[in-house]
Amino acid sequence: MTKIILPGATVGIVGGGQLGQMMALAAKEMGFRVGVLDPTPDCPCGQVADWQIIAAYQDEAALSQLAEKSDVLTFEFENVHVATLDRVASGTYFPQGTHLLAISQNRLKEKSFLQSLGLPVAPFVPLENIRDLRQAVAKLGYPCVLKTTTDGYDGKGQVVFTAEVDEALAAPLLAHGACVLEAWVPFVKELSIMVAGNEAGELSFFPVVENDHRHNILHATLVPAAISTHLSNEVQALAKKIATAVKLVGTLAVEIFLTPDGELFVNELAPRPHNSGHYSIEACTISQFTAHLRGICNWPLPPVRLLSPAVMVNILGEHLAKSYGEIPRQRSWNFHLYGKALAKTGRKMGHITILTTNLTQTLKEIQATKIWDA
Repeated sequence: MTKIILPGATVGIVGGGQLGQMMALAAKEMGFRVGVLDPTPDCPCGQVADWQIIAAYQDEAALSQLAEKSDVLTFEFENVHVATLDRVASGTYFPQGTHLLAISQNRLKEKSFLQSLGLPVAPFVPLENIRDLRQAVAKLGYPCVLKTTTDGYDGKGQVVFTAEVDEALAAPLLAHGACVLEAWVPFVKELSIMVAGNEAGELSFFPVVENDHRHNILHATLVPAAISTHLSNEVQALAKKIATAVKLVGTLAVEIFLTPDGELFVNELAPRPHNSGHYSIEACTISQFTAHLRGICNWPLPPVRLLSPAVMVNILGEHLAKSYGEIPRQRSWNFHLYGKALAKTGRKMGHITILTTNLTQTLKEIQATKIWDA
């Protein structure tokens, strides 16, 4: 019989950032206790959890303590050592497992996995040195993107070559370890979809959204995406194929490029709640965080309905002070601030979600505040 985690039990979260914070808030609404492991005292999740273990993510003794004190274990980000997590998770309920986590941690594994499912991905070549890079460029042509196979996020660990290889830019990535060179996909929209699953095999799909990135960091998410019903169904079908193949438990974000001729290319996977799903807190019948918890606790997963079109916009460190100035003026803005102690340029400090009947007009109103001017 499949295990069901009931209210009163403890959810243990590896990682104490904003995703963990919002997960913990949803868990408290559902009647759970929450523990978190994070090296930063008073981290965003630690501020709302019942208790925090202050230790490095790779600290096996600390991870074991988290597992022992928890009735179900989960994670809010990918950069945790899979083998260590496997060892410590044997002492508690960890229905997500590490199969999908291991795939998503390595771009080469991720692309090979997607190819094995017959899903479209950008042409790519694995490589390890400058000579490999020159050969790969000769094969794929320009423009192309060099990416580290591990530890890349928000544009880190990658460089674009448009007409020639800059060996000085490539060298740090190759020094990091194995890399992948990808052909550039000429996309017109960056799309994503969240899907949640439980051990009973149920899947719930969130709406397809459109994402606007600036300097490789998500700036805004528009929901629903301005695409046809046919394309939306195709995106959902891609996500379903992936979720079914890995027997998804919890949430999964699937990021996709849409080309001018209507082709879809799967770009990345994130086996956790995702920045592009934050809108769901206000705009859907269930948030991505509640869906994640229902999934890992094996509660039934309801169909997700969009209650209102919405715009979600990120607040980075450089936007924080100006965003505070809009609090007295913007009665329809839903502010989410993460409580991080230090506001750095490019660091995600919060987000704003605006429910709207006119996405274009709302984007103009956001622009008019000049908070996000480059």
